[in-house]
Amino acid sequence: MLKFNQIPLSQKIAFGVGMLANQMFPAAISIFIVVLVQDLDFPGWMWALVSIGPRLFDAVTDPIMGYISDNTKSKWGRRRQYVLFGALVMGVSFVIMWQLYRESGLDYNFTYFFFWSLIFYLGLTIFSVPYVAMGYEMSDDFHERTSIMAIAQWIGQWAWVIAPWFWVIMYDTKLFETADIAVRELAIWVGIIFAICAMVPAIFLKSKSTLHENYAPLTVKYIGGSLKEIGNSFVEAFKSKPFRKLCISTFFIFNAFNTVAGFTFFIIVYYLFNGDAGTAGVWPTLFGSIGALVTTFIVIPLVAKMSKLIGKKKAFLVSQSISLLGYIMFWFLFIPGKPYMFLFALPFFAFGIGGLFTIMMSMTADVIDLDELNTGKRREGVFGAIYWWMTKFGFAIAGGLTGTILTVVGFDTALEVQSQSAITGLRLFFSGLPVVGTLIALYVMHDYDITEERANEIRAALDERKKV
Repeated sequence: MLKFNQIPLSQKIAFGVGMLANQMFPAAISIFIVVLVQDLDFPGWMWALVSIGPRLFDAVTDPIMGYISDNTKSKWGRRRQYVLFGALVMGVSFVIMWQLYRESGLDYNFTYFFFWSLIFYLGLTIFSVPYVAMGYEMSDDFHERTSIMAIAQWIGQWAWVIAPWFWVIMYDTKLFETADIAVRELAIWVGIIFAICAMVPAIFLKSKSTLHENYAPLTVKYIGGSLKEIGNSFVEAFKSKPFRKLCISTFFIFNAFNTVAGFTFFIIVYYLFNGDAGTAGVWPTLFGSIGALVTTFIVIPLVAKMSKLIGKKKAFLVSQSISLLGYIMFWFLFIPGKPYMFLFALPFFAFGIGGLFTIMMSMTADVIDLDELNTGKRREGVFGAIYWWMTKFGFAIAGGLTGTILTVVGFDTALEVQSQSAITGLRLFFSGLPVVGTLIALYVMHDYDITEERANEIRAALDERKKV
């Protein structure tokens, strides 16, 4: 017999399959994008623009999509139809986006990639905002929310186990003559398979009809006139101190990580193997894949367990403190001639991103309850959109910073051997920037105050209100 509000495992898995798609597309992009610089000769400023522009567009559309999703009247509920349509747009545009040919020329490839990136990120918005909101709606139990997000993150982490092996495939000349040819074909498989995964929550997660709910009408005229209300909702939600702490902390941790993530390949190839990608072999792949396996089988279960034993905030503080040690260890364990040494830092490093979203997405659901108590509105879509807006806006900044840092340190992909100052600069940023971002997040979260007791009080007050 199910406990009150215990969610069946099948429903948690269905939600988690959507997370696999939600993480595989950005994971694949983080691998494939190296081809733009390494094989198609994009300079640093082009990398910055194709990283910043589409993601800024994505960040702008997210709050609008959250508002639309929250106010949708339909027999299928507020979310499922958008998840299904967004998955389709996302998959098709991803395939088209990577059909790049070096003979087309640099300017054409830049324009083509930029345009289709906009379409892809529009599809991602249509899919991801309602999808994340579905997760927030699944349970109102403090610990069950963590269980839902832990299972989803566990399944989603397999994207980061699989994606690094694309490096091996891309640069294996027995399989593909060049990496850009490999990416064109790999994109087809990724687009089709993971668009189907993205559709799973829309097909299998339960929802109730909202046809008779008292929502704002979603006519074109009304949506246009309600942009001010969307902005007001954004401002109102961000006035919530606990929610603001979640957003700011995620911004600094996730986007410091993303700024330097692209340096991994370059540090391993150019520092550990003196610029020889062939000799580097599977080591860039092992960095990402083993790190993701540690996250999947150790970090996520351990953080979920810590959350139950010591509370969500303490679990967050502990997991991020462990990650600091990992980033510092990388400075000492990237050793030319001994690539295996960096593996010892991976278990510590994995606590950063591995612990972040497991805890933060569960905390966001608690904050949404507090917002409902204060305002009388249930706004999973708006809060989910704002939370991911912060990550995507920061991700855009991170993409721009990545290209900028490459330029500042003097890294030049046209050179087979990089200058010592360029490599040292990359290594300093790789270890230093995430340490700074994590320390800021730890400071911001030290007085977060929605404990289990407080969350249960809020839930009880909401239940009592509904009886009236």
